[in-house]
Amino acid sequence: MTASTPSSPDTPPDAARTLELRVPEMDCPSCAGKVTNSVERLDGIDDIDAQVTSGRLVVAYDPTRASEAEIRDRVRAAGYAIDDAESELTVSVPEMDCASCANKVENALASVDGVREIEARPTSGRVTVTVSEETGPEAVVDAIGSAGYDATPVSDERDSIGDQDPVWKSRRAVSTGVGAVLLSVGLVLEYLLPAADPTLFAAIGRTYDLSAILFVAAAAIAGAPILRNGYYSARNRSLDIDFLMSAGIVASVAAHHPFEGATLAVLFSVAELLERFSMDRARDSLRELMDLSPDTATVKRDDGTEETVPVETLERGDVVVVRPGDKIPADGTVLEGESAIDQSPITGESVPADKAVGDEVYAGTIPESGYLEVEVESEADDSTIARIVRMVEDAEREKTEREQFVDRFANVYTPIVVALAVGFAVVPPLLGASWNYWFIVGLTLLVIACPCAFVISTPVSVVSGITSAARNGVLIKGGRHLEAIAESNVLAVDKTGTLTEGDLSVTDVIPLEGADEETVLRRASAVERRSEHPIGQAIVGYAEKRGVAVAEFDVSNFEALTGKGVRADVDGRTHYVGKPDLFDGLADLEHAHATTDGGTSLAELGYDGQDRPQCDREGCLDVLSEVVPDLEAEGKTVVIVGTEDGPIGVVGVADRVRPDAKWAVSRLQAQGVRVVMLTGDNEGTARAIAADVGIDEYHAELLPDEKLEWIDRLERRTDDGRDGDDREGRVAMVGDGINDAPALASASVGIAMGAAGTDTALETADVALMGDDLTRLPYLYDLSRTANDVIRQNIWSSLAVKAVLAAGAPLGIVTVIHAVVIGDMGMSLGVTGNAMRLAHVDPEVPDRFEKRDEERCCSDSHCARNESSPR
Repeated sequence: MTASTPSSPDTPPDAARTLELRVPEMDCPSCAGKVTNSVERLDGIDDIDAQVTSGRLVVAYDPTRASEAEIRDRVRAAGYAIDDAESELTVSVPEMDCASCANKVENALASVDGVREIEARPTSGRVTVTVSEETGPEAVVDAIGSAGYDATPVSDERDSIGDQDPVWKSRRAVSTGVGAVLLSVGLVLEYLLPAADPTLFAAIGRTYDLSAILFVAAAAIAGAPILRNGYYSARNRSLDIDFLMSAGIVASVAAHHPFEGATLAVLFSVAELLERFSMDRARDSLRELMDLSPDTATVKRDDGTEETVPVETLERGDVVVVRPGDKIPADGTVLEGESAIDQSPITGESVPADKAVGDEVYAGTIPESGYLEVEVESEADDSTIARIVRMVEDAEREKTEREQFVDRFANVYTPIVVALAVGFAVVPPLLGASWNYWFIVGLTLLVIACPCAFVISTPVSVVSGITSAARNGVLIKGGRHLEAIAESNVLAVDKTGTLTEGDLSVTDVIPLEGADEETVLRRASAVERRSEHPIGQAIVGYAEKRGVAVAEFDVSNFEALTGKGVRADVDGRTHYVGKPDLFDGLADLEHAHATTDGGTSLAELGYDGQDRPQCDREGCLDVLSEVVPDLEAEGKTVVIVGTEDGPIGVVGVADRVRPDAKWAVSRLQAQGVRVVMLTGDNEGTARAIAADVGIDEYHAELLPDEKLEWIDRLERRTDDGRDGDDREGRVAMVGDGINDAPALASASVGIAMGAAGTDTALETADVALMGDDLTRLPYLYDLSRTANDVIRQNIWSSLAVKAVLAAGAPLGIVTVIHAVVIGDMGMSLGVTGNAMRLAHVDPEVPDRFEKRDEERCCSDSHCARNESSPR
């Protein structure tokens, strides 16, 4: 059983909540201590009461800093199961498209027995509630209906985004249009053709102009949806825009100001339609993510037949057939065929990736050529694209610091302005002033009291930014992380797997003593074939790639020499492959003779013409003092290949720097971000990699806890580079998402590389780069800074417009029309349109990608581009 006390209408949004969990196995003081210690690690925990006798845990927490889900995770992390018969229900509420709508829905659901947690998301038009076993979806739908909104339970993720008929064909659009026509005819009769404006109802003792009757009819028809929503607002004790507008319309007509009432009804209805249209545009970006995955899949059965089935029915082990142009329906592994696959929906990479048998592919990606058979490895709900969609939607749950400020401000702003509106409408007439004038002033302030544009200014920007990032291969798991990235002035970067590719490869093969490169590789790979060391695997892989055959060798007596290398008998002769010190006492490395005929010459090695006093023969090459230091200075690991008689070659092995690393670092530095490399690798390698990519500051040979210390020190740095006691800025950390988990968690923002298909990285990082693409880091900072600028612009412009309108209302400069058109409709459209700019923030593409795109296009038989046509 679980109980969570939701906020009531009078409870401030940051008030503490109480969560009660049943933990049956917590039946001793030691158990209670473990659970308490685990939960206490969360920020925002106010009080914990572990009741051993009843097996219940009662937690008081701040919902703005901790969530019920996080508390549950901490209890499970302590090793205890939670016994609760609860389920999560999601319902689509298309017409819930603003903060006041969400507030009414939450208030209505709060009174339903069995409803625990309520999450109303107006941006996506859906509500997620946690309900007890005895509470069915009918109770939830009925409660939402009592707030004036139609609701439909959804069972499919792709149906969870609020969807409805086109806004301009809705019933409200029709009633608004009729009201606008009646208002226009009334205006013509009253102001342009006053002589033709007949009087009616003289028989009942009072005459009314036809124009006044038309105004009342316009207010009634166009205002019907407003009055309906206002009724539900009053019923749920919600001081929102619908209640305020309803009060204004009714008061205007009752006070014999039908023109103002009709104007308010028509203009506000138009504003609502435009706002709903804008919100639909925002929801489109979420729908696009959901539409990436296909609805059906073609499954190949054991008897060779093919069957088309819904994607939801796919199971692990199924084999699906994918033809060129079809979307891959599930994450899996290629069993047959090869193709270039457009992975941009997942990784954001514009250049298709070549896939063959054994390669991993993702749902929603598209083969451009070639037939594929893919073995399904995850069900539809667990695919990478499904997890991305869920996390993008979940990102709406976390309110940023600015959103929390806006909510607190709106809770104070609206009641104050409503009180002022009532005061201006009542007090001056009591003192002898004009009733008509001050009534209009009060009505205008009533409209200005609506904080809609102000309240939606931040969430619509956050959703737009997060969905834009997701389309470009960057998963941001919350608005506060989107904000924090721009505020970080230091980016700590791991080396292995981040700046480098993470896989060792052979970079140099230097033959000695008359051997050639093929001989060196053949003998080295023959010895290393039985080794499990990454360096040995790199040599074997390189030899296979070069087509060097080793099958003819008889290899025996293999032995791994810990810390030095390996040895084995090759055709009866002992060979050694390993570090230079492996050959101490075995062979002379100081006077090795470099191959000059049929192989690599000294000139090609860069040693010809140098003064080498230690060499007294032509072609003599000092391996220890010349070759080894030079390769190590380049950050490479040196491997000597030889026998007891002497070396036959030198192999250089290194973790290659990513081709875009230098470009990404330079772009980040140009954006004012200080890039610092933190690595556990040796000093020489760290120095070489840092110099190669252009990083000025690096720290090598760090253990995981030492990386944590450096994250803290970097956050405490003062502007002049010295260590300080106070935190001067935020530090973002980018790593592989697994090995660097402690440092990623400690940093202000943790960014995981190559998270596509990696559960751990997707779950632990604040930001996940879905592909191994460093070019997304400059884009991430650019998007974050643009988003913060947009949010600030929206907030302050909304406040400024409201302030100007409020100041002008008592002076008669601002009327109801100005308040509706500018303050409500104009600003709502303005902040939404400004937020939509984030959808057009695109990653900058390095030249190498442009060249690859051009080469691919020009080699494609379907490419119709010619010299005269633009790309």
